[in-house]
Amino acid sequence: MEDNIIKLLAAVRQRAYREGDFTLASGQKSTYYIDLKEVTLDGEGISLIGKALYPVAKLWGVGAVGGMELGSVPISTAVCMVAAMEGKNLRNVIVRKEAKGHGTQKMVEGSFSPGMKVAVVEDVVSTGGSSLRAVRSLREAGLEVAGVVAVVDRLMGGAELFAKENITYKCILDIDRIRSAAP
Repeated sequence: MEDNIIKLLAAVRQRAYREGDFTLASGQKSTYYIDLKEVTLDGEGISLIGKALYPVAKLWGVGAVGGMELGSVPISTAVCMVAAMEGKNLRNVIVRKEAKGHGTQKMVEGSFSPGMKVAVVEDVVSTGGSSLRAVRSLREAGLEVAGVVAVVDRLMGGAELFAKENITYKCILDIDRIRSAAP
């Protein structure tokens, strides 16, 4: 497991970490950016992520994984694939940023049943706001949220928000570990 995390750390540091002037989804300014799509949209990178997050989903005993569109989709799909390779069936759910204006007008897509336990997966957590939106939408859809698991934590208050909201939280990598890794 740790060997997989070391490979994931190297991939994130080399392909996703950028320094400069950036505006984050929260509106805050930052001198660095983690473009995790450079890893999640790569075969080897998403495989590393799936292998890193699946043990958390397994430990939490969930029947589904998912999160906010777009960043969580390849991650939840990878976790489901790793589960399938181990003979387990996990469902994949996607939380829309806004309900569809046609058809069923669902906010949460996927095959799930009320009361099913779900792990919210996230690419990068900053303040935790988008993850909290996903948690609330999943709960409104009748799912039980086991917790939030992120690939990267920017250490900008997300963990504190989750603690305040009594949401279990785990991150695989944080910005301090990423910055201290050799490029």
